Amino acid sequence: MTKQTPLALWRRPTFWPVALLALLWLLNAALTPNFARIEVRDGRLFGSLIDVIHRGAPVMLLAVGMTLVIAMRGIDLSVGSVMAMAGAVAAQLIAVHDAPLAVVVAVPLVVAAAAGLWNGLLVTLAGMQPIVATLILLVAGRGVAQLITGGQITTFERPAFQFLGTGALLGVPFTLWLVAGVTLLVGALLRLTPLGLYVESIGGNERAARLAGVRVRAIKVAGYVLTGLCAGLAGLIATADIKAADVSNCGLYIELDAILAVVLGGTSLSGGRARMVGALAGALIMQTLTTTMLMRGIGQEYALVIKAVVALLVCLIYTPRFRGALQRLVGREVHAA
Repeated sequence: MTKQTPLALWRRPTFWPVALLALLWLLNAALTPNFARIEVRDGRLFGSLIDVIHRGAPVMLLAVGMTLVIAMRGIDLSVGSVMAMAGAVAAQLIAVHDAPLAVVVAVPLVVAAAAGLWNGLLVTLAGMQPIVATLILLVAGRGVAQLITGGQITTFERPAFQFLGTGALLGVPFTLWLVAGVTLLVGALLRLTPLGLYVESIGGNERAARLAGVRVRAIKVAGYVLTGLCAGLAGLIATADIKAADVSNCGLYIELDAILAVVLGGTSLSGGRARMVGALAGALIMQTLTTTMLMRGIGQEYALVIKAVVALLVCLIYTPRFRGALQRLVGREVHAA
């Protein structure tokens, strides 16, 4: 009887990010004081692991939307700027117009969806390369956010809105419930409806998908709109968390973390497959590294280098050459046994 279970497991792309995340948590539990300690205060969970999940929520939300776009051989560099725009609109609605909570949440999400629609139309109708189309909004979007706030940090006090970023439900940070809800919704669309097949067929062979009757343009636009909505929700969380719209720093460089999380999660930049679970694990890996280095007093300049090295190592795991070498190694071990 041949032992194929470990090899079959290692062949799964989602195995590596989940395994690395588990390894990081185990190492931190052993080496970082109080990392694994979770306590309940005032009916709410507290601890470094809870903080990792809470602080990683914006990147996880972005990774959900980015997974769809990358699975269709696209990219979205504008999500950080869309976050800034959504936060700026929400802060202005509260501080200047004293708008109802429903308006404060709905209008920024409409703005974010419109930004995603803009990107999708540039890619599908104007025929621009996704990296160029979204790069335009990356630059312009943050400028629009600064125009909305007049270049100032807009502060506010609205407990009901602040609950999005700081509240808890059943002892768990509310951000986790938001991430879980969005992930389940998008995951259901991908696995329980034809949308998942269409997305992967477009990424695998767009011309063949079009000849098969798939509405390629509509689905691509929908992917960018959904990515915009995820970015808008992430912007609301970031803004509610600090009770201010800091458009110069909100979502700054976060698009790189989101893309890296998706790649770490096993979704290839060449498209064809959407691995949602892996993308979430990739986002948590990035946040775990950040939290660990902050707890150990490692400077930001070293933190960026360490995160880049870890990302490089994980990406090497996905290369055919590494996988071939691993398969040969495991094969020899099985024969030796």
